[in-house]
Amino acid sequence: MQGTPGRTPMPNTRLLVLFGSQTGTAEDVSERLSREARRREVGCRVQALDSYPVVNLINEPLVIFVCATTGQGEPPDNMKSFWRFIFRRNLPSTSLCQMDFAVLGLGDSSYAKFNFVAKKLHRRLLQLGGSALLPVCLGDDQHELGPDATIDPWLHDLWEKVLGPHPLPLDLGLSPPGIPWPSKFTLKFLQEVPSTCSEELCVAGTDPQGPPSELQPFLAPMVTNQRVTGPSHFQDVRLIEFDITGSGVSFVAGDVVLIQPENTASHVQQFCQALGLDPDQHFTLQPREPGVPCPTRLPQPCSIQRLVSQYLDITSVPRRSFFELLAYLSCHELEREKLLEFSSAQGQEELCEYCIRPRRTVLEVLCDFPHTAGAIPPDYLLDLIPLIRPRAFSIASSLLAHPSRLQILVAVVQYQTRLKEPRRGLCSNWLASLDPGQGPVWVPLWVRSGGLTFPKTPDTPVIMVGPGTGVAPFRAAIQERVAQGETGNVLFFGCRQRDQDFYWEAEWKELQTRGCLTLVTAFSREQEQKVYVQHRLRELGPLVWGLLDLRGAHFYLAGNAKYMPADVSDALTSIFQEEGGLSGPTAAAYLARLQRTLRFQTETWA
Repeated sequence: MQGTPGRTPMPNTRLLVLFGSQTGTAEDVSERLSREARRREVGCRVQALDSYPVVNLINEPLVIFVCATTGQGEPPDNMKSFWRFIFRRNLPSTSLCQMDFAVLGLGDSSYAKFNFVAKKLHRRLLQLGGSALLPVCLGDDQHELGPDATIDPWLHDLWEKVLGPHPLPLDLGLSPPGIPWPSKFTLKFLQEVPSTCSEELCVAGTDPQGPPSELQPFLAPMVTNQRVTGPSHFQDVRLIEFDITGSGVSFVAGDVVLIQPENTASHVQQFCQALGLDPDQHFTLQPREPGVPCPTRLPQPCSIQRLVSQYLDITSVPRRSFFELLAYLSCHELEREKLLEFSSAQGQEELCEYCIRPRRTVLEVLCDFPHTAGAIPPDYLLDLIPLIRPRAFSIASSLLAHPSRLQILVAVVQYQTRLKEPRRGLCSNWLASLDPGQGPVWVPLWVRSGGLTFPKTPDTPVIMVGPGTGVAPFRAAIQERVAQGETGNVLFFGCRQRDQDFYWEAEWKELQTRGCLTLVTAFSREQEQKVYVQHRLRELGPLVWGLLDLRGAHFYLAGNAKYMPADVSDALTSIFQEEGGLSGPTAAAYLARLQRTLRFQTETWA
């Protein structure tokens, strides 16, 4: 990037960005920080927390921590070793006295321990002598604008702190058109298709190094793909089964499976046409700066077809930083002016109206700005468009009941906004389109621990509240517990109508007959007054209170995060007051204690 005339040269600032990410969002934000650092001519390294030698922190002058919170307030898998180290009691209180730091958290305010990891890390770094540049940033998935609503102003303040008296002008209009900051990678196009080039995914073989993972997923044969909602029901929900024979995959109730989806062929073709790319062209990816790793999942060499199909998330909703970079890349005056408006702090309402509320995708935005799209240098594809992230699904079966099989319950996401074309979830629609009856189908997947853990002690009852597809992890738990001889299983299940979306009805009733399950149902649309699971909880208050207070039951909740978790928590608090005779504050403290001791666990999603 060209220097800005008249600007005082900056001191040699070294910035380290360390991230803990479970689904990839924290990593995406870290890469955004890296891009913004390059724009400001600040040297920046980005690493996962567990891949960084933590003892070197004592030598780092400036560190930004970007971390998600998972499950019941736990750190992501790729920062657990760091987490254990940083909370050692024998670390001196002056360990990090030379370090300036800032913590950016990513969480979901529908959870009780919202951004717990970021808050706790911020306090610990202060205890070890670090100097906080800013208060901790609490990104929230539940906000209308997503985490960016908090992240954008926080980053603005961060750069003011980092650059001090040497700021770059932030008016993008001062940057000459067509002279953007350097891309992170270059695409070196090959004249011939390499004879050794394989367009197949790298998969776990017969003798894999450890269980399947994101770097080496297992290509699981799809056995069945069955719609389990009635033909007149508004939503298509699928029960999908995979054969995991010989995969090395193992799981218990509460675990999740991660699936790597692909873009549709029509979207890939549309994208390549908009950007003037030859899908059959092959390339190798090379970092511009030494020491910068290439995306680990991307094969070398690779075709444009495969890059767009399997790696670039062209159906995601773009963030403000996307418009910022697109404005830099644009040489078309009118399009550039509009892009600058969307990327400015003053244009956020316009951006929200154009892109975020109607859920307009990256591909659709590029088609709306054809002159800019057609001139995007291929080198910037990985800076501009995030990688497709794996989608997590609760495993809905137990190996004790279905050996060598893995089942998931998938709601196919499709909804209408003011845009003509329906919005479709990438992974759920891709899965729904696969038909093993028409020929072999393989899906790349791997398993990791989930947010729900079930009691190991015998005879501990469990109360499970799972409306809709939220019942999926509880089917795995019930199958597992029944196979182990545990009969204290209480399930509150809610749906609209028993003949349309009552998942596994026959299975539940058979377990009820055997005395292995107490089933309580709420069919919200079968009477004039809507009845939900929280109403059934209140009706059975004596049962719930007796199980929790007298028998030490564990309580679980899974499903949509919008209203249901708060309604269920309110129902529990009322039960504690009415059946346990507790005062309002004491009932709230009782609920908090259940959460703290993991006897009340939730798994919700937006």
